[in-house]
Amino acid sequence: MFGQNLEDVAEFVGLQGTGHQPLPPEQLIGKWIDVLRTAQGLIRQLPDAALNERVVANRDRSIRLMCHHVFRVGEAFLESVVDGVEYAVQLANVPPAEGTFTTGDEIARYGESVIARLQQWWDKLDDKTCQQKVKTFFGMQPIYMLYERSTWHSAQHARQLTAVLEGRGIEPKARLKPETLAGLPLPERLWE
Repeated sequence: MFGQNLEDVAEFVGLQGTGHQPLPPEQLIGKWIDVLRTAQGLIRQLPDAALNERVVANRDRSIRLMCHHVFRVGEAFLESVVDGVEYAVQLANVPPAEGTFTTGDEIARYGESVIARLQQWWDKLDDKTCQQKVKTFFGMQPIYMLYERSTWHSAQHARQLTAVLEGRGIEPKARLKPETLAGLPLPERLWE
């Protein structure tokens, strides 16, 4: 059993669900775009010279890769739900090509293209219940499951970016709003 769908895990261990109340799909798109726009601002505040430093000392991930990843999560989602690519963990972890995305502005512009594509996907989506199935490494799942997971995944990394800025003594000009995060099943701790 894969632990990617927590409702499946709860059922497997004999519980009556996780207690999480999923948000309506039409609320998620606004939250996800708010998260990505906030991330763009945070990324633009980071000194370009710091992008190749580690996000945290005990993890082998550069700030540059995490900044790119915030938006790559959305691109991987679109590749699955629009292009039919099977969703796998490594799909969201495809790094940028060597020598690309070397400045915060360049990464933020990449984010703009992902935001535009997400909005276009939502605007053209005929069945906004998001119950259509998508192929994942843990079986066929409703689009909603991947949609919600991708939204909170981007949000978690945006929370981390805020901490990265603060750790460098930089006051974030924009922060994730409590109403944006409300209802998302985020990990309690920042580095989980």
